[in-house]
Amino acid sequence: MADKRPVIGITCYVEPASRGDWVDVPSALLPLSYITKVEESGGLAVLVPPRADVDEDTAIAAEILERLDGLILAGGADVDPERYAAVHRHPEVQESRADRDGMELALAAAAADTGVPLLGICRGMQVMAVAAGGVLEQHVPDRVGHVDHSPGIAVYGEHLIHTVVGTRLATLLGPTASVPSYHHQSVRTHPGFEPAAWAPDGTLEAMEDPASDFRVGVQWHPEVGHDPRLFNALLRAASRRR
Repeated sequence: MADKRPVIGITCYVEPASRGDWVDVPSALLPLSYITKVEESGGLAVLVPPRADVDEDTAIAAEILERLDGLILAGGADVDPERYAAVHRHPEVQESRADRDGMELALAAAAADTGVPLLGICRGMQVMAVAAGGVLEQHVPDRVGHVDHSPGIAVYGEHLIHTVVGTRLATLLGPTASVPSYHHQSVRTHPGFEPAAWAPDGTLEAMEDPASDFRVGVQWHPEVGHDPRLFNALLRAASRRR
């Protein structure tokens, strides 16, 4: 069994999609770049679509993880501020996706309990923080005064991040890296995680759990970049678990 490829689950949307004569059919959707990165790193990718009943039965998340060697919480819409008890909802916060919120918060909590290797990407990092009892910054441009993290609709920014000395991420990426970015929110508090990288404007760009084999969240989008090291590291951890 040890020589078989690790199975990596990737969370996704359920959205209407059209193909030929079939219009607006509810479909499980994910950008192919996530799957490609997992496959190129030596893994088998499977989609983990949201389930509306997870809020009532969180044991489903643990049951899913029993069948996986690793998990990626993918990017997507903003987490509902009610999930982290925000008093106000910023007008720039996107429409909430209750199905993904419930599913992914349960998966993040179950991964922490079971030790399943976990990589959170953009929204995924934010989900990890909220699942741990953390709070999000609802609109980063209000603080930093620019939109470099998300310069336009469907346009990725590119900026430097500085890793924190002594972290797993610093060992993996070195002291700095240029990363593709598309987010207007960030993690403000993150119980159980340590900061692992920062943007020059003071935005937290990565966090990690030093007590785990691999539980890392990054605010950028490595799936659209050319650097495979995060995916390679996830696959190595998944292989150890397998």
